[in-house]
Amino acid sequence: MNIHEYQAKSLLKKFGVAVPEGHPAFSVPDAVEAAKTLEAAGNKVFVVKAQIHAGGRGKAGGVKVVKSIDEVKDKAAQMLGMTLITNQTGPEGKVVKRLYIEAGSNIKKEYYLSVVVDRKSRAVVFMASTEGGVDIEEVAESHPEKLISVKVDVASGIQACHARKLGFALGFKGETLKKFSKLIFSLYQAFIETDASQIEINPLVETAEGDIIALDAKINFDDNALHRHDDIKSLRDLDEEEPLEIEASKYDLNYVKMDGKIGCMVNGAGLAMATMDIIQLYGSSPANFLDVGGGATREKVTAAFKIILSDPNVKGILVNIFGGIMRCDIIANGIIEAAKEVNLSVPLVVRLEGTNVDLGKEILAKSGIAVIPANDLADAAEKIVKAVKAAEISN
Repeated sequence: MNIHEYQAKSLLKKFGVAVPEGHPAFSVPDAVEAAKTLEAAGNKVFVVKAQIHAGGRGKAGGVKVVKSIDEVKDKAAQMLGMTLITNQTGPEGKVVKRLYIEAGSNIKKEYYLSVVVDRKSRAVVFMASTEGGVDIEEVAESHPEKLISVKVDVASGIQACHARKLGFALGFKGETLKKFSKLIFSLYQAFIETDASQIEINPLVETAEGDIIALDAKINFDDNALHRHDDIKSLRDLDEEEPLEIEASKYDLNYVKMDGKIGCMVNGAGLAMATMDIIQLYGSSPANFLDVGGGATREKVTAAFKIILSDPNVKGILVNIFGGIMRCDIIANGIIEAAKEVNLSVPLVVRLEGTNVDLGKEILAKSGIAVIPANDLADAAEKIVKAVKAAEISN
């Protein structure tokens, strides 16, 4: 789950991370009031920031620095309701419905800092660079020597040596190094206690006054741990999410909408990835990633099928199930129920293997639904691609 910048900063502030003063705004009057509050505290420079779940807002016109309340009002009126297109939103962009009015900062130097889970080493990894304020992918590609990483064993936790190594790499000394080290410890605490999967601060800035502050903040959370954090769940902004993904989350389905034409229903993330790859190999493209999980019920399978068919781009469906915990007869009954409810009108290829596979195949064969059976994954991919192409030609 993602949250907005202003929510991330509010959360980090609770853990002792220094952030500029700011206030969210949902309307132009809100923005004006926020600016007045900042002005009363002695601020003369304001930053109007569009709040969407995507990076690259500044380059797209979603971040503006102004020097009067009238300018805040004008920029807020321009941003609210606009469609912001960045390198992370895709060509369709995202509509701006929230703003963050923040006090301007006297920036001396910008840095990059993030915390992520490294599954390979089973560690929490801090990544830092002196090249802040730009896409970290650009830094990694053009100046990999300027990107440093430090691994923290979760058993022993964050140590002073980790903070010093990062601080020395960024060139911090004396009091500035102490402030940076304090921030590192606060970030680690926030990361662990909120079950975050990523915290990214880009840029982290050193001000002319010698402070180290998070000028921007992005936090992603592990969805599997959200049951422990009702306060974080309440920060979810459904306007920022794909409607079909929202519907899938109601049934605990792992669904991601994509731009292709072949819908996929698979059990197991690895098998789902392989299914999408082989569809691409045979000349088409997947319309979604959908993992129904190992213990899906008939109702869950029916919901998954309906969600796939709710996408108008879907021209065919490939069901690829390897039954271990999941039984093939449950999948078959779910497919039949959903197909009847939605009046299936696109080609459907089903590949079943594993527990109760013969029963599952028998149920499908006797259902009266036009199901194309497949022997293996390659056979399934080849058949669904051919069936979709044939249907498009006939139409």
